[in-house]
Amino acid sequence: MSTNRRPASEVRDLVRNLALTEIAPHAREWDERSEFPRDVFHKLGELGLLGVLVPDEYGGSGLSYHDYIAVVEELAAVEAGVALSLAAHNSLCTNHILLFGSDLQKQRWLPRLASGDILGAWGLTEPGAGSDAGGTRTTAKRIGDRWVLHGGKNFTTNASVGGVAVVVARTTPGEDHRGISAFIVPLDAPGVAIGKKEDKLGMRTSDTASLILEECRLPSDALLGEEGEGFLQAMQVLDGGRISIAALGLGIARGALDAAIAYARQRNQFGRPVAQFQAIRIKLADMATAVDAARLLTERAAAAKDAGEKVTLIASQAKLYASETAVKVCEEAIQIHGGYGYIKDYPVEKYWRDSKLCTIGEGTSEIQRLVIARELLEG
Repeated sequence: MSTNRRPASEVRDLVRNLALTEIAPHAREWDERSEFPRDVFHKLGELGLLGVLVPDEYGGSGLSYHDYIAVVEELAAVEAGVALSLAAHNSLCTNHILLFGSDLQKQRWLPRLASGDILGAWGLTEPGAGSDAGGTRTTAKRIGDRWVLHGGKNFTTNASVGGVAVVVARTTPGEDHRGISAFIVPLDAPGVAIGKKEDKLGMRTSDTASLILEECRLPSDALLGEEGEGFLQAMQVLDGGRISIAALGLGIARGALDAAIAYARQRNQFGRPVAQFQAIRIKLADMATAVDAARLLTERAAAAKDAGEKVTLIASQAKLYASETAVKVCEEAIQIHGGYGYIKDYPVEKYWRDSKLCTIGEGTSEIQRLVIARELLEG
């Protein structure tokens, strides 16, 4: 059943039910094995959740960013790795093609991405180009009627399970970001190889691997937009992607808070539930307030995105606050659990492991602060 034209509350309920019935029972096992749950993604595709932002005309659900952050939050509250892979597919790869692709490129790729026939990856980060995305060393040279790519990308979500990636590469030598372009790269194309799959601290159900490009020959129409626009495209895509990470952090924090409340109610010490102790109550009050503040920032960013406004500032604020809130709330949830919070029989240790990536991926907390300051002073 598609999500098309469903009320936002129904979309949230649909995803919450899926997460609780089909993901939660297996989350610990998948995490232990670092297993990507392919069957879940087939289901997400059937429900229209892999084309949340894609218009009807290209086979998507045509929903809003408000709906989209609800999808990410509900998944993250149960299994953050699934939410991360869905977010990378929707807001990075698919959205890049939606924003900057030609009509032919959209017709070719968006229906397949929206249905879940293929998953999307996004190749920006390199060993020497993380926060400094302008330091891209992967090259793309025009030879005859084809582009030939050389280089590699690391920390690429969905790399070994995806069918297509948007990859940025340098088309003009030098350091200037204006010499960087974006390309649609089928992951079964000659010259594409999947490198090391990372063994991660958290988000272990989300596939993360490196892409290797050696004599990767692409047709001329693989170029997204105009030559030299790739860096600016990527920065605009990241504005929306950071709202995704805010929703991801929000979902993790909410899941940890719910777990802490439930534990505090049932755990007895000194003859009464620990929820009756003032120290625990103060922790829960601070945690809940921070979660709600993160929600307000994330929803404000989504509303601005839906209104077509520039979201660079608010997206970075939401991403910064929600991701750091997730880490803090998860740490307090472990503290409330005491020794039990440190073992895998309880979910809060996993929430904490998952939360840390939110302060790193799609721009570290340090980069978010620089973006916010730049927008305040120069925007």
